[in-house]
Amino acid sequence: MPKTGELSSRERVRLALEHKETDRVPIAMVCSGINEPTRTQFDGYLKREHDTSLQAYLETILDISSVGPEYAGPRLPPGQDIWGVIRKPVSFGGGAYDWISHHPLADAGGTDDIGKYPFPTAEIFDYSVLPERIKVLQQDGERCLMISNANIFETSWYMRGLEQIFVDMITDPGLVHAIMRRVTDFYVEYFTRTLSSAKGMIDLAFTADDIGGQSGLLMSLDMWEQFIKPYHLEVNKVIHEYGARVIYHTDGAVMRAVPGLIDMGIDVLQALQFDATGMDPVELKANYGAQLCFEGGVSVQRTLPFGTTEEVRREVRRLISVLGKDGGYILGPSHVIQAGTPPENIFAMFETALRYYPFC
Repeated sequence: MPKTGELSSRERVRLALEHKETDRVPIAMVCSGINEPTRTQFDGYLKREHDTSLQAYLETILDISSVGPEYAGPRLPPGQDIWGVIRKPVSFGGGAYDWISHHPLADAGGTDDIGKYPFPTAEIFDYSVLPERIKVLQQDGERCLMISNANIFETSWYMRGLEQIFVDMITDPGLVHAIMRRVTDFYVEYFTRTLSSAKGMIDLAFTADDIGGQSGLLMSLDMWEQFIKPYHLEVNKVIHEYGARVIYHTDGAVMRAVPGLIDMGIDVLQALQFDATGMDPVELKANYGAQLCFEGGVSVQRTLPFGTTEEVRREVRRLISVLGKDGGYILGPSHVIQAGTPPENIFAMFETALRYYPFC
């Protein structure tokens, strides 16, 4: 058993992913972050109470760092991404979120229209910058590095519209496959070139597709098997060929989909929304802990925003005790930490994770 602080971030995460005990539970904020104004409030709290900044604090405690190539494509209009999807900020009082205001394939009438659309290619990124970016990240110690993001179904529905693509799955499945094919081809080439340029220094590749809501799956398992799983299998094969592991994000009540996700080739299930129906950490670990690792879990819906600091500490200790037994767990929030979350609760989450490790 290594003593606390003996391991580098990369060693700590690797041991956890190999289902081995570490010096402490790894900590990450994968597919997470801290929304304003909570981010500014937490930064002020850290400066006032602990004589450090948010950036310095997170750099010290987080075990997974993101890296990627440089965008080198054409200048994009404000709010538009490389797929032609346009978003605009919508205020909810305490902050804002991005709302899709334009789905570029909303009016596509068939596969011919999909073939005519100018999908992006992986050529729009400069991969030559990766070795230097990795060198900079590693200068203060060996970090676990992650690249992102392959959200195949989400990218497809961002372009087509969520309701419409669900209708298409019944009325025009060929159109859905045509979109998914083009999106997958992009991600296969993007990950191939990124991983090749990184020369073995990437540990994790982040992929995602939200397939669950608060009370159940967004589609039947049969539809998921037909329209989503095959494309992720292709991307996951590339990731594994380069020696990296797949960390896959989905929100919601997805317990019924976990066997299929394992078969799809994921290594780490991320987000762990235990406030959703049927999502139980004990059951998840007992049934799938030998085949999967887990990241996330600390509730951004309930405990972090509305609990006491002691309730936060209790939840963190429980998750580590259940999911961290025999390794296989990386602690983090279950999603983005929302406006209105007390800074003291965020600090309690991290500090408890740094100090509580009952497997010595």
